[in-house]
Amino acid sequence: MISLATLIIVACTPVADKTVGERKMTETTKINYIELPTADLVASKAFYAAAFGWSYVDYGPTYASFTGAGIDGGLDADSDRKPSKNGALVVLYAKDLEAAQMSVEKAGGKTTAPIFSFPGGRRFHFADPSGNELAVWSDLI
Repeated sequence: MISLATLIIVACTPVADKTVGERKMTETTKINYIELPTADLVASKAFYAAAFGWSYVDYGPTYASFTGAGIDGGLDADSDRKPSKNGALVVLYAKDLEAAQMSVEKAGGKTTAPIFSFPGGRRFHFADPSGNELAVWSDLI
């Protein structure tokens, strides 16, 4: 099945694990990079820049890496993977969930699940211009 985002582990350099509070945090094989397939690179770049303030480094006409998302990643217009709502769900965080939803819609995204509560917070889902489904959550009620 074609997934929404291909999670790529770019660097797997062995380093020691560390303990944070009572949780043991691994520093090896952690998610390092996310690629989102796109049907229209220009439209996707404009959408994520307008909605979330992401910036880009272009690597030719079909690929752009993004920064400012909390994790590095890329938009890939030349992939065998296709945009989808049926694969991995990439979840973004926002302090102001209503403002984030307004920003997504103003930038051309479509809300696919309006704001709802879940244990630990609230979130909404949206489709980007290519049809990838992502979510935004907040722990602020």
